[in-house]
Amino acid sequence: MQVEKGDLIQRAKAGEFDVLVHGCNCFCTMGAGIAKTIKQVFPAAYQADLATPAGEASKLGSYSLAQVAASGRPLTIVNAYTQYHWRGPGPNVDYEAIRQVFRRLKHDFAGQRIAYPAIGAGLAGGDWTIIAAIIKEELAGENHVFVEWAK
Repeated sequence: MQVEKGDLIQRAKAGEFDVLVHGCNCFCTMGAGIAKTIKQVFPAAYQADLATPAGEASKLGSYSLAQVAASGRPLTIVNAYTQYHWRGPGPNVDYEAIRQVFRRLKHDFAGQRIAYPAIGAGLAGGDWTIIAAIIKEELAGENHVFVEWAK
């Protein structure tokens, strides 16, 4: 896992990555955190989320996709269903869902540059140490970068 500081969204818009992964709940809201920014900057990602059944727990560990252009290059945005809901003090993240998503990502996007924020460790209340270990294990051998927020 490469760790780089910066603005994940701006770097994605600049065409630095092939795949941008972010965590979502299963209720098609994208109403807070980085998901809200992605919804605003890349509306196709929200449309892909809306095309899934709202409130369906079976979405955990899966994802929906949106294909967009970023500085003339293709960018795949992955709405990763890593938490069921967002209510309450949490943690709301589902570690097994994160494992399943990243296992599938390795299979579906092998050889591509994958970027992500601290999925599940912000508003979802998860432990980034645990999440990072899962991601490292599941994406072993792939070109992936954790972009730590920094202006």
